[in-house]
Amino acid sequence: MDEEYDVIILGTGLTECMLSGILAVEGKKVLHIDRNDFYGGECASLNLTQLYQRFRNGASPPEALGRDRDYNIDLIPKFLMEGEGLVKVLVYTDVVRYLEFNAIATSMVLCQGSIYKVPSTAAEALSSSLVGLLQKPRARTFFNFLKNWKEDDPKTHEGLDLNRDTMAKVYSNFSLNDDTQEFIGHAMALQLDDKYKARPARETCDRVIMYANSAARAMEGKRDSPYIYPLFGLGDLPQAFARLSAVYTGTFMLNTPVDEIVCSPEDGSFVGVRSGDQVAKAKIVIGDPSYFTSQVRKIGRVIRAICILRSPIPSAKADSAQIILPQRQTGREHDIYITCLSEAQKICPKGCWIASVSTIAETSGDPKNEIAAALKLLGPIEQIFVSDSDVFEPLSDGTKTNVFISRSYDATSHFETVYEDVKDLYRRITGKDLVLQKRPPTTE
Repeated sequence: MDEEYDVIILGTGLTECMLSGILAVEGKKVLHIDRNDFYGGECASLNLTQLYQRFRNGASPPEALGRDRDYNIDLIPKFLMEGEGLVKVLVYTDVVRYLEFNAIATSMVLCQGSIYKVPSTAAEALSSSLVGLLQKPRARTFFNFLKNWKEDDPKTHEGLDLNRDTMAKVYSNFSLNDDTQEFIGHAMALQLDDKYKARPARETCDRVIMYANSAARAMEGKRDSPYIYPLFGLGDLPQAFARLSAVYTGTFMLNTPVDEIVCSPEDGSFVGVRSGDQVAKAKIVIGDPSYFTSQVRKIGRVIRAICILRSPIPSAKADSAQIILPQRQTGREHDIYITCLSEAQKICPKGCWIASVSTIAETSGDPKNEIAAALKLLGPIEQIFVSDSDVFEPLSDGTKTNVFISRSYDATSHFETVYEDVKDLYRRITGKDLVLQKRPPTTE
């Protein structure tokens, strides 16, 4: 450890491992340290014993739940959309070769007390009861607007500037009512709350296009939803990027305590990391907020519940599913997400389902009360593990001190915000945009 590197990375969360792999491929000498004895950090996949150690003070799991090794339970539940940025990184870096994916059976949404399948195509959307009869032609006009949009052809812009005009103005332009807006913004664009309507429309329109493209790919593969999931849990994602890093210039040290972040007394710039009596030096350091508690601020809390079931969710009746509870349907300010997985995804034994619920905390009361509407949809719950986690962001961009800190994982059901954080960190670290390039051939 007593040597010099180009980059030291602290924590093996997905954000950190993606950057480790990308920078190693670019030829940077990387030292990657984690205080834990497993990969993934806060986005790890745990076996049953690890789950009980974390949530039940080390109690032994009931024998009735089966073998420990049959469980790979995600701490942070998310699915991948086929067209999202993380999938592109997996393909371009060839990390996809280390993973095997399973299609999620269905995506559903709560509307007026009932659960409906989220349409996978514009044609489905226009025949769905989620869009009212009088709204269908208006929705069709909106979808055609996005389909025909050409950045360099003002004739296709309908007088709108997606970089300046708000999404509320776009909705108004096409006379879309609250129900249709909810369907587009929450079931397709996966916005967490309605604050997106006051932001430039580009963000939401790009997400709708991404959903449509992902759904089209799913249809080509004769699948009913645009979501996919890695077999054996999300914890395999950071491990796959760690493997990429190790193939090039990455050195990994798990179960290694970080006793001090060494900085220059003159200007506070990063010098190295001390573990025991050893100091590793580097030009820059990257890490998750848990390693830099004095350099981050709390911006909210995320409630997550992991539930072990003995039967599939009644309204889904599938081996896997996503259910979205839009904030307007539950009287909250933020959406609630449910993910459900089973033996088909190699994350639990036969006869079990793992349902996870996540949302942004809005009160200081019992977290279960905030997700009660979601828990009611799950049916009988064998075991439940609830967490209430703080969400942090860095106080500065790190360019003056060469200390670059990632953001905490949010309550969204996808990885777009993680990919945006990776791109933002890369831009701050290197001074240039992340351009995905095919991974150079190498022998492993």
